Amino acid sequence: MAAARVELKGTAVWAARAVLIAIVIGIAYLFPPLQYWPMWIAAAAWIAFSVYWGVAAKSSADAKTSESAGSRRIHVVLTSVGQLLLFLRVPGLRQSFVPNTGVWIASGLAILAASVGLAIWARRHLGRNWSGRIETKVDHQLVRSGPYRKLRHPIYTAVIGMCVGTALIDGHVHALVGVAMVVGAYWRKVRMEEANLRQAFGAGYLDYRRATWGAIPGLF
Repeated sequence: MAAARVELKGTAVWAARAVLIAIVIGIAYLFPPLQYWPMWIAAAAWIAFSVYWGVAAKSSADAKTSESAGSRRIHVVLTSVGQLLLFLRVPGLRQSFVPNTGVWIASGLAILAASVGLAIWARRHLGRNWSGRIETKVDHQLVRSGPYRKLRHPIYTAVIGMCVGTALIDGHVHALVGVAMVVGAYWRKVRMEEANLRQAFGAGYLDYRRATWGAIPGLF
């Protein structure tokens, strides 16, 4: 008898990430001294973001085409491990890459808050067109309102910004490695998604692409 196959989709993926982050935070900061309060704020922001994202995912439209389960799994593993490394104290990666000062912590908190705001703003404009997978939706629309007027992938920008902000708050090399993993995952996804959007919208998407930045204004 074949074993049953369980695959996390949509809400379950984000819920699992929230639980994992909560477990790691609980272990790493079980009895935190007072100076760890910024990391608790960062953890709360990530968990709240994950819960919101899971709830919002229920309103997504049905898909006509979708990337393979294997391709999606690669992205989920890379981003999940990268996000956990923002918090998990890994032996050999505990060196500081920025000084533990109020300026860096405040900068990290500001970047984290702004990135969460950008993600929610973009998600509300994307509406039923959103998907965690690379998909073409039924009645798919090319959204060009809100942050999509200037950025083609503002949600990816926001997630990377959340990682950068958290890494600055923590200040250790393991968090920097986590940022690199998430950036690599979204670099891969952007290339695949742009190919899918070109196929779905043709010349209209090429015009949109010429008029906007991918994720980081002035750079990409």
